[in-house]
Amino acid sequence: METLSIYAPRLVTKRQSFTPGHRACSGCGEALAVKLVMKALGKDVIVVMATGCMEVISTQLPYTAWEVPWIHTLFENAATVATGIESARKALIRKGTPLSKAKIVAIGGDGATFDIGLGAISGAFERGHDFLYICTDNEAYMNTGIQRSSATPFGASTTTQPAGKVSFGQGTWKKNMPAIAVAHDIPYVATACPSYPFDLMNKIKKAVAIEGPTYIHILAVCPTGWRIPADVTIRLGRLAVETGVFPLYEVENGKYTLNYEPPQLRPVIDYLKPQGRFRHLTPELIDKIQQRVSQEYARLKEKVTQ
Repeated sequence: METLSIYAPRLVTKRQSFTPGHRACSGCGEALAVKLVMKALGKDVIVVMATGCMEVISTQLPYTAWEVPWIHTLFENAATVATGIESARKALIRKGTPLSKAKIVAIGGDGATFDIGLGAISGAFERGHDFLYICTDNEAYMNTGIQRSSATPFGASTTTQPAGKVSFGQGTWKKNMPAIAVAHDIPYVATACPSYPFDLMNKIKKAVAIEGPTYIHILAVCPTGWRIPADVTIRLGRLAVETGVFPLYEVENGKYTLNYEPPQLRPVIDYLKPQGRFRHLTPELIDKIQQRVSQEYARLKEKVTQ
């Protein structure tokens, strides 16, 4: 293990397609996720990105952090634009135009994926377009002021569902977006987190090598919205996995595989306690979250053994 830790950085390209110099917040887990995604994808790729944090921080005219073909689109239609590119390329190839097989990748945050763009994503998956959709999930509309989304966890305090005398914050449970993707019978769905960089990059490479629609859901820790110090981003991502809040798994043609299984799950309070958005939670609410996480993790383990 010690030898691997010495040589592991040499296994990753130093080439940057998503370059430094952008305006992401200190400790931004989403920027780190996109950096790792682009290292895995290489140069032969076309990226379509929905409105959101990554679009705003990386493309202020006249500057850009992107060194690959990159298209900004609206919140709701990253998947639509990606499938339009794929369909146009097929049409040109049929007419005899020689074109490269550049990978087509759509990227959206949880707002663009869970909420505003869900219909377009569902349609693209149902039609079987050959592209990868990546959700960078920081669990709220961080770019516009930390408003809740349907990815916001139960109990989290946001600007539109703040904790106070009459509310404990978000009152609904986080939507299971990977399960929605699996329900479309697409060939590959996976979860990932930049706190586990090689797992993330390997899944990206696997997804783009598969013909047909694929989906990867990345947990992107947000120091600003989660109210944590910028230097604990990686640790929080690991705690999400170690507590079972965000398990790392993949679904290949309907078969579930758990990619990392802790010997014993840590209590969820280890993950909740460092975050300011959860500091108001009572022991009763923490117990409720613990029960939910334990149940969902047990269901996932059952699917893995099937």
